[in-house]
Amino acid sequence: MSGRRVLVIGKGGREHALAERLLVSDSVGEVIVAPGNAGTALGSALAPGKVLRNAEGAPLELARALRPDLVVVGPEAPLCDGLVDELSAAGVLVYGPTRAAARLEGSKAFLKDFALRHAINTARFVTVRSEAELARALGEFAEPPVVKADGLCAGKGVVVADTHEEAEQAAREMLSGRAFGAAGRTLVLEERLYGSEVSAHAICDGTRAVLLPFVQDHKRLLDGDAGPNTGGMGTYGPVAMPDPRLMRYIQTEIVDKVLLGMAQAGTPFRGTLFAGLMLTPDRDPALIEINVRFGDPETQVLTNILDGDFCELLLGAAQGRLDPGVVALRQDRSALCVILAAPGYPAEPRLGEPIRGLAEAGALPGVRIYHAGTVASGGAALTAGGRVLAVTGVGESLMEAHERAYGAAARIDFDGKQQRSDIAHQALGSAATIAPGPRAPATM
Repeated sequence: MSGRRVLVIGKGGREHALAERLLVSDSVGEVIVAPGNAGTALGSALAPGKVLRNAEGAPLELARALRPDLVVVGPEAPLCDGLVDELSAAGVLVYGPTRAAARLEGSKAFLKDFALRHAINTARFVTVRSEAELARALGEFAEPPVVKADGLCAGKGVVVADTHEEAEQAAREMLSGRAFGAAGRTLVLEERLYGSEVSAHAICDGTRAVLLPFVQDHKRLLDGDAGPNTGGMGTYGPVAMPDPRLMRYIQTEIVDKVLLGMAQAGTPFRGTLFAGLMLTPDRDPALIEINVRFGDPETQVLTNILDGDFCELLLGAAQGRLDPGVVALRQDRSALCVILAAPGYPAEPRLGEPIRGLAEAGALPGVRIYHAGTVASGGAALTAGGRVLAVTGVGESLMEAHERAYGAAARIDFDGKQQRSDIAHQALGSAATIAPGPRAPATM
């Protein structure tokens, strides 16, 4: 076997998608995922002759033992905890931001203050650190504000309140520590903006950035964007900007300003800058949040609409020599991902349910099944997390991708399965809302 060895840190659907995409890069011969999941344990049918496998152990110990050419850190928690600093100090080439740079995601209050200092358009906000400050802060908003826990909450620390009373209750739960522990003891109250959300990913090498195609996430649990916020229930892409000026604005007024501001602070940003933006009809795009890693489930779409050597792109960014020409958008391809979630998600997911129909669904043309919260047990796959599978359809059109994703999702079943039936409804209209599909057969 020839080609680079890449170590991917994480165990979710994002890491499965990254591993598969890295493995089909011409420069790569082996991808190891630590700890991985039931899907990455199965290997890959997309890259014959190449190796995809799981490994157990602490990331630094694995890196020393495996001597990978590149380490890619998937989740936000190890990035915010300083894993990149630790690996870099040991002489390991790693793609991802340092602990200091990861504060853009690790603290929403830090991000909002940063945006204010660097003239980045964002929603009006107030930072609250005690219940004594809460009443005054709520009074500054004529409409109910969005309530955001300051720290990491796995995508669940945001409450989009419909009344001031709901906002106050959510804020008190956070400030007390009952909702999210220490992550919620500081919070941000933010003006609620109305429009269309879009996810913008940029690959950064500290001074330069290349924007990837835009995708759109669906955060709410239920159809029609109802129910609680989640880590994401589905995505589609590419999303065409209604005005070419918007792409230039996002590059120059958001991404470039973030890179410049971080560099001036002595904390240059290398890695994936994932900006959640709100597009409104009467104002410039507003920055809603920044994540310092690939989105999940945005990655499941992005990795299927890009052409070129993905490993070379990330490796060049990690080395400070980003080459934007290494990858390009596939002009003839769209992708759509629908999440299958465990019963009780996002509050208290029920785990350990057998998953049926995986082989049948995975055999369908244009379908990619990325495991997220799964574990292998006795030759079967069991649910092991809130978001269980990311079923992704790939096609020449968004409608074809939609039909393939939902056709595959209908063949997969586990007790209490949850999914949205309207992913991409804004782009496709009523045609993007489906009736619940037939239950999968009881065999694997």
